[in-house]
Amino acid sequence: MALSINDTAPDFQADTTEGPISFHEWIGDSWAVLFSHPKDFTPVCTTELGYMAKAKPEFDKRGVKIIGLSVDPTGKHEEWAKDIEETQGAAPNYPIIGDSNFEVSKLYGMLPAETSGDPADRTPADNQTVRNVFVVGPDKKVKLILVYPMTTGRNFDEVLRVIDSLQLTAKHKVATPVNWKDGEDVIIAGSVSDDEAKETYPDGWESPKPYIRIVPQPR
Repeated sequence: MALSINDTAPDFQADTTEGPISFHEWIGDSWAVLFSHPKDFTPVCTTELGYMAKAKPEFDKRGVKIIGLSVDPTGKHEEWAKDIEETQGAAPNYPIIGDSNFEVSKLYGMLPAETSGDPADRTPADNQTVRNVFVVGPDKKVKLILVYPMTTGRNFDEVLRVIDSLQLTAKHKVATPVNWKDGEDVIIAGSVSDDEAKETYPDGWESPKPYIRIVPQPR
């Protein structure tokens, strides 16, 4: 199953390092980031899980819950957490899903439907497609999908930047331009007519072309 933006994020029940969850119920009225890993005790993922532990306050500030996933049982995740704390300076302070039956990985299109067997017999390369980031909104719709190779660490600062944009554009009829960061100018959405825009922006807008209408970020 290939997921696309605006699809409903598949619901599932799973064991995590913080106990069993039902995914949609766990999200509740929040936003959520699900980020996946091919195997425990892999070097790049170790750095990522440590960084996310340190960055969690930034996600909390935005009302975003974070949850990891690895194709290993939760007992191994708990052992791995000790290494993460020792090498990265912070242990995971968010749940990590134990996906030892490959259920969630298959449900989210990261492994083929026919995948089966003992996860301990699989190498990280066997699971290399389990390197995704999914941002899910309070409506349980997929808002962002990022897929990374095993050799490239993920940029979670970029995920935060995108969440800032997603939350802003969900509230206001605007879009954010290239490399936009919170506080910078935005673009009035194409779905908004000039007459409608004048009601919201009575002082007008900068318009280098008729279809580009630049305004300060609404608050």
